[in-house]
Amino acid sequence: MLKIGCHLSASKGYLHMGKEALSIGANTFQFFTRNPRGGAAKDIDEKDVAAFRAFAEENGIGVILAHAPYTLNGCSADPAIREFATRTMADDLRRMEYTPGNLYNFHPGSHVKQGTAAGIDMIAEMLNSILWQDMTTTVLLETMAGKGSEVGGSFEELREIIDRVALQDKLGVCLDTCHVSDAGYDIVNDLDGVLTRFDKVVGLERIRAVHINDSKNPLGSRKDRHEKIGLGTIGTGAIVRLMTHPALRDKPFYLETPNELDGYAREIALLKEKWS
Repeated sequence: MLKIGCHLSASKGYLHMGKEALSIGANTFQFFTRNPRGGAAKDIDEKDVAAFRAFAEENGIGVILAHAPYTLNGCSADPAIREFATRTMADDLRRMEYTPGNLYNFHPGSHVKQGTAAGIDMIAEMLNSILWQDMTTTVLLETMAGKGSEVGGSFEELREIIDRVALQDKLGVCLDTCHVSDAGYDIVNDLDGVLTRFDKVVGLERIRAVHINDSKNPLGSRKDRHEKIGLGTIGTGAIVRLMTHPALRDKPFYLETPNELDGYAREIALLKEKWS
């Protein structure tokens, strides 16, 4: 069964997101834990969470994906920014335990002229300080486009972060189609080759979620600009081939295309029709 959803606003709570997902044909969803530019998170409404969990079980809503704010940078050159990222992610992970067994995704960060090796060390240090043995959430490193001083633009960099974390069983990867294409991985013409390389470097079992996006820019551009499905340089055919690939077809897929709800509904219907 295809597990597909999109990014929804968490402002009205979990139950509202669940109902909104069903209304557009989705059976999962992604949401920001707080304002994507940072700031305090709303208090958890335990009644809302309980109602959502019952609703999700009744309606077959699968694993949900929380996304950390874009502003978090665990490898910033500024210690105060690193401390903010650590504190915020630790709080997010505590909050995630209200909906156990789900996923939390974050952008590894930008080393800001400190060098990739230093960035990798700091990201791993942050993860080692906030992960705990009994947590039920899996933390996902997102594949990045490699713009500027981003860490995570190559599979090797993700592997190096994982290797430095003690509780590696708490970690996974979120594969973003726009990002990997912009980073130079040719998922249009050599999907098998890309996945083989990922398997050798990181391990396909680490992929726990997939962001589905077309790209406004060509292969290897290192730009990171998402496009609606079929209107970019990846194209509908390549996206469907990726979604139906034996190594990925059982993963949850989350649209992050530049859309409102009606646009997401059309893309979900399109991808459902072509997925088999």
